Amino acid sequence: MLVDLFENRLALALVVVLGVPAALVVYVVAVEAVISRLPRRVSAGIRPWLWLAPALAFLGVFLVYPTLATIYRSFQNRRGDAFPGLENYQWFFTRDDTLNALRNNVLWAVLLPLLVVGLGLLIAVLVDRVRYEVVVKSVVFLPMAISFVAAGVIWRLMYDINPRTGTLNAALDLVGGPRVGWLSTAPWNNLMLILVGVWMLTGLAMVILSAGLKGISPELLEAARIDGANEREVFRYVVLPLLAPTIAVVTTTVVIFAIKTFDIVYVMTNGNFRTDVIANTMYKELFANGQPARAAAVAVVLLLATVPVMVLNVKRFKQQEEVR
Repeated sequence: MLVDLFENRLALALVVVLGVPAALVVYVVAVEAVISRLPRRVSAGIRPWLWLAPALAFLGVFLVYPTLATIYRSFQNRRGDAFPGLENYQWFFTRDDTLNALRNNVLWAVLLPLLVVGLGLLIAVLVDRVRYEVVVKSVVFLPMAISFVAAGVIWRLMYDINPRTGTLNAALDLVGGPRVGWLSTAPWNNLMLILVGVWMLTGLAMVILSAGLKGISPELLEAARIDGANEREVFRYVVLPLLAPTIAVVTTTVVIFAIKTFDIVYVMTNGNFRTDVIANTMYKELFANGQPARAAAVAVVLLLATVPVMVLNVKRFKQQEEVR
C-alpha cells in the first residue's frame, strides 16, 4: 500500500512539474498559430484575452468557484439537502463563543498592526546609519525563517506554567514572583498570543520600511536640516509623510493576517480560555463538530471582514497610479 501511495504521489508530482508547463507551451503555440491566420485588427483584440485565458481559468476554478460554493453551502443545513435561510448566520451572531471569537479578531486587527508597524518603523529608523545594521536586521528578521506553527510551539513552551520548561515563569521564580498562567488567564492570554505574531512579523515590516526609508532622497533630509529642523522634526514632517504609502502597504498586509489568523491560536490554545478566533471556529465546526454549513457561514463572515480592507487597498493603489 505504501508503494502504491508513493507511486501515485510521484505520478502527481510529474504531472505538476512536467505536464503543466508542457500544456502551457502547447497552448501558447496553438494560440499563436491560430491568431497568425486572423486579420490584424481581430488578432490585436483577442490576443490579450487568449493569453490571459489560462490565468483566468485558474482563478475561476481555484478561487471564484470555491468562494461561490462556500456562500451557497452556508445557506444549507448540515446534510446539504435543505435551505433554512439565515439560520447558520443567526447561529454565529447569537452565540457567546462565536461573538467572543469575533471580538478577539478585532483585537488582533487593532493591536497586531499597531505593534508590528510601530516596532518595525522604530528599528528601521534606529539602525539606518549604524555599522551593525545588517546584523540587527538579520536577528530581527530571523523569526520569519520558521513557520507560524513552529513559532506557536516555541512560545507555548516559553509560556508554560512549569518553570522547568516555561522561560517566563522560570524568570519569575528567580526573582521570587508568582507563577502566571500566561495562556489561561483572560484577557491577557490574547495579548500573549498577539505578541507571538509581533515577534514573527516585525522583521518583515522592518525590511519593507527600511527599503522605503532608504528610497528617500538624502538631499531632502539635508535641506530640512539646513532650514533648521532637528531630527525629530525631519522625521515627523519629511520622513513620515514620504513613508506613508509604504506604511499603508505593511499595515494592510498585517491587518489581513490578523483577520485570518489561525496557526498560532490553534497550536497554543486551540481557542480555549476565550482565545478563539474566527478561522479556528471555522476549523472546529468543520472537522470537530461535523457542521460544514456552519463552517461555510463562518468562512463567509471571514471573507466579508477581509473585503473592506482589500477595497481600501485597491483604492489607494489607484490613487497612487493617478498621482504618478
